[in-house]
This record gives sequence, structure tokens and C-alpha cells, in this order.
Amino acid sequence: MTLEKLSEHASFEGTTGFYRHRSTVNNCDMQFAVFVPPQAAKSSVPALTWLSGLTCTEETFMIKSGAQRVAAELGLMLIAPDTSPRGRNVPDDPDGAYDFGLGAGFYLNATEAPWNRHYHMYDYVGAELPDLVFAEFPGDRSRQGIFGHSMGGHGALTIGLKNPGTYKSISAFAPICNPMNCPWGIKAFSNYLGASEDKQKAWQQYDATELVRSTDVERPSNMILIDQGLSDQFLEEQLHPHLFEAACRERGVALQLDRHEGYDHGYYFIATFMEKHLRFHSANLGT
Repeated sequence: MTLEKLSEHASFEGTTGFYRHRSTVNNCDMQFAVFVPPQAAKSSVPALTWLSGLTCTEETFMIKSGAQRVAAELGLMLIAPDTSPRGRNVPDDPDGAYDFGLGAGFYLNATEAPWNRHYHMYDYVGAELPDLVFAEFPGDRSRQGIFGHSMGGHGALTIGLKNPGTYKSISAFAPICNPMNCPWGIKAFSNYLGASEDKQKAWQQYDATELVRSTDVERPSNMILIDQGLSDQFLEEQLHPHLFEAACRERGVALQLDRHEGYDHGYYFIATFMEKHLRFHSANLGT
């Protein structure tokens, strides 16, 4: 698999780079970013994958989060993929809405046409991208964590919960916790996975609250961390952290859900608590 370097920048004695490659699972070119900390010059380092939210790209996290300074201190490699397949032949929301199609892959494998030709972000994040990154960059595949924001928080929770042997640490900022029961999730799942009653059964595998409730899903060995702003404009209609919290309580899944007065859904909130999350992952990944 050929990796094209788009740009690379010195960053806190490490490097922040942006790259493109041909994705087999998404059937298009994909872009992603990697921050390599200075410790990687001497040995492999733990890797932390960030999944961004609706409308974002691989650049958003690296530009806005302020994560590189603390990641450099802790020796964490940061991986940030784009949020969806893109390209001339990749279908988008027919109405051009921001919450579906381009920039809104929802970290699942689409089964409905025409989306199933390109939208396989679950396989991309969980398999294809790590295979490429760990072949090209000095990350330790045995020490991986995953975190994200909003739609990306949904992705981090679901991918982390379904792959406990891969991801030793899970956290999220303002995640979509119960997408089966919110407008964003219902729209995405209906289109990507099918809206009929029998096809709605497949929705559960991409819903963090339903995954926690399932006895078929192994409970994570480490606590999950979530931060949520109480002035978040999407809290009541779209996010439903209280439902995830209740499911974790019922199943004995360790969860630290911290609520914060005055914070909204944006990157000022994320940047405020980014260091907290990086240190949380560092402790779990043994840096």
C-alpha cells in the first residue's frame, strides 16, 4: 500500500504529518494525520486514535485540540483519520446536509446501496488504517487507545467496546451515546444500514448503549472516561449520556462521566479537557 506524504511539520520536538493512501475498504483515496512524539526516535510508543465529529477532517483535531504538547511529554503517538470516504464518485447526502454522507461516515460498515460501495469506516478505523500506520510509523500495536468527539465519540465507544483486546483505553467528549434514539443516528442508520424493522436489528451493533447492555459484549477491563458540557446545544436531543450511564451501571461497566457547567459542544471545550484525557490514556497504556 503506497503512502503519499502531503505535508510534515516539526511539532514539540516530534512531527505532525498529513498523508494520503488508497483505501481498499472504502474504495477511494483516504487522508489521515499522525503526530509522532520525540520518544519514538528511540523506541516504539503507545498509539492513541482520535475520531472526529460531523463535518470534520483529518486536520481538525491536529489544528484545534492542542494535543501535541502533552502527547510529546507523555510519549503518545496520535492518529487522526478523516471522518468519511471522499472523492468525485463517493455519494453524499442528496440535500447536502451536514449530518449524513461526506464528513459523516458514523464509523460503521454500510450495507445499503449506494453507500455500501464506499462507507466502511468501521473496517477502516479498526483494521486497514492500523495495518498501514503500524507498518510505517513507530507505534506499539499492543498499546492502543481510542477516543473521539460527538460522532467520533460514538465511534470510539463502539469500536472500543467491540474490540477490547485491541483498545486498552477508551474515552470520549460529548459522544452520541444512543444513536438508535436520536435524529442524527436514526438518519444515518436508516440510510447506511436500512430502515425496515428486520434491518434495524443491525443498528444495535453500532450503538454504545445497546452494546453495553448486551451480554455478548465483553466488559472493558479499564474504566471509560466521558466529559460532557452542560451548555452543549445537542445534549438533550442528540447525545443522551444518561442512557449510557444507566446501561454501564446495570452491567457493572466502570464509567467516569464528568459533567461541566458552561461548556458547549465545540473545540474550546475539547481543548480545555484534552490534557485530562491524554493523561488518562497514558496511565492505562503504560507510558
